[in-house]
Amino acid sequence: MDKHNLQENVEYETSEQITIYPTFESMSLREELLRGIYAFGFNKPSAVQQRAIVPVIQGRDVIVQSQSGTGKTAVFSLSALSMIDLSIREPQVLILSNTRELAEQSAKVAMALGDFLNVSIHACIGGHSIQDDISKLQHGVQIVSGTPGRVFDMIQRKELRVRHLKMLILDEADEMLTKGFKQQVYDIYRYLPPTTQNVVVSATLPQEILDMTDKFMNNPLKILVKRDELTLEGIKQFFIQVDKEEWKFDTLCDLYDTLTITQAVIFCSTINKCEWLANKMREHEFTVVQMNGKMSQKERDKIMAEFRQGNKRVLIATDVWGRGLDVQQVSLVINYDLPNSRELYIHRIGRSGRFGRKGVAINFVKQEDVRLLRDIEQYYSTQIDEMPMNVTDLL
Repeated sequence: MDKHNLQENVEYETSEQITIYPTFESMSLREELLRGIYAFGFNKPSAVQQRAIVPVIQGRDVIVQSQSGTGKTAVFSLSALSMIDLSIREPQVLILSNTRELAEQSAKVAMALGDFLNVSIHACIGGHSIQDDISKLQHGVQIVSGTPGRVFDMIQRKELRVRHLKMLILDEADEMLTKGFKQQVYDIYRYLPPTTQNVVVSATLPQEILDMTDKFMNNPLKILVKRDELTLEGIKQFFIQVDKEEWKFDTLCDLYDTLTITQAVIFCSTINKCEWLANKMREHEFTVVQMNGKMSQKERDKIMAEFRQGNKRVLIATDVWGRGLDVQQVSLVINYDLPNSRELYIHRIGRSGRFGRKGVAINFVKQEDVRLLRDIEQYYSTQIDEMPMNVTDLL
């Protein structure tokens, strides 16, 4: 099945008339970039890529909001690679992400797509050696993908020079413009040339974020998915009623054989719960790995590598993992705890069934969670049914 068939009927709202480019060739991209696209395995642009890439290349400020798995990373990677003046060994595009994993992933995607361009790309993130960042930047880097803390540090040290910067990309902007990052993003922004083009990308864009973008974006073109299209088609969602917290564990043990048919991610709401559940499952002789925000970057990388290779089939994680990470084989997500916001729900279950693969999401629901579950259901105009006995057949 073509990766993007599922997206053909997605409704997009745009703030003005927009041209849809049905093929990568029609976008007038560099020949070497087209080679990188095909080598990467893309053959036809997804719905959001058909609409957003060319306006960004043309220099417009653009806001892109579409669900996980629709190819947003490639939108800004391809745009960035098209804009680079390859003769200048200075930072020209800055991509800011809310987690180290995401910043690294964006760098990797850009590197793969730009394989034939001889472009220099560096992931500038905390948890890695500062000296390494400094020597890479001094050596000459054209695209920097990083987290706000480390990027700001490098700008202040004058190691990350911004005079040639043409484009700022905010990935997962709903996270970047709220919580702890907002001030850091503004601090970085103050250093950038006034002509810098802004691209804002996210799976969800609450109104207050859209209001905030008015402050720094210049007449942005908005490409927004209709909200009720936001749940991924092809993902079947179920709930299992559990009366007591401690019964969740037994329920999970009953499901273990189902989990390991494929690869599964289990989300917990806190780091402590994550660690507790991993230990308890190991005590019961189950093989699991767990990842949370307390771990060092090195530990997280190691766990992700094991999980990606399929050596470990069950990953227990907090929401640090919930956004933007694509592990091809995941077709089952279990919410051991329901997320504490509706937005997080889509990020979590958006991990499964990407690009039209089948996926299943199972929510463990206590009595007090029922209202939140119904709220999620209504918000995304979706249906979450009681889990059937034959869930294995659906995977």
